[in-house]
Amino acid sequence: MPKMKTKSGAKKRFKVRSSGGIKRSQAFKRHILTKKTTKVKRHLRGMTEVHAADEKLIRAMLPYA
Repeated sequence: MPKMKTKSGAKKRFKVRSSGGIKRSQAFKRHILTKKTTKVKRHLRGMTEVHAADEKLIRAMLPYA
């Protein structure tokens, strides 16, 4: 049986934590930042947990993670 391939887009976007959860970076922080408040931009920093509804799909894209 051949090896399963990891989706390269998912590999760049998601990391699996040691606890088993999947972390992702926040959206809406790339451009059009002048109209966003400082508070909004501050809260978009860092990583957040992937929603439970999407977790199964992401695990399928990352078979060896």
